[in-house]
Amino acid sequence: QVQLVESGGGLVQAGGSLRLSCAASGSIFRRYAMGWYRQAPGKQRELVATITSGGSTNYADSVKGRFTISRTNAKNTVYLQMNSLKPEDTAVYYCSAPGTSYWGQGTQVTVSS
Repeated sequence: QVQLVESGGGLVQAGGSLRLSCAASGSIFRRYAMGWYRQAPGKQRELVATITSGGSTNYADSVKGRFTISRTNAKNTVYLQMNSLKPEDTAVYYCSAPGTSYWGQGTQVTVSS
């Protein structure tokens, strides 16, 4: 069983930056690909970025060049560095292990214009 806890959300002005963290319990963390997802009010949850156990990354077109996903297996943690934030990035951000039922509780990111 893996538990995921996100942190680092908040309110930021457009053009600002935030760094989200997702701490995972369980020693099997390093075996899983991890992903960040987001859900804005009235919209479906969407994939933001993924990182494999080996460190290969993939991004949604809407965040390419602005967001960076990374992981530190020794700390069982995955990060999402978000730069040049836009109001349309406002959402609840979740981390998950794709293909599993493991989800965090989410952290709110609000970008003001």
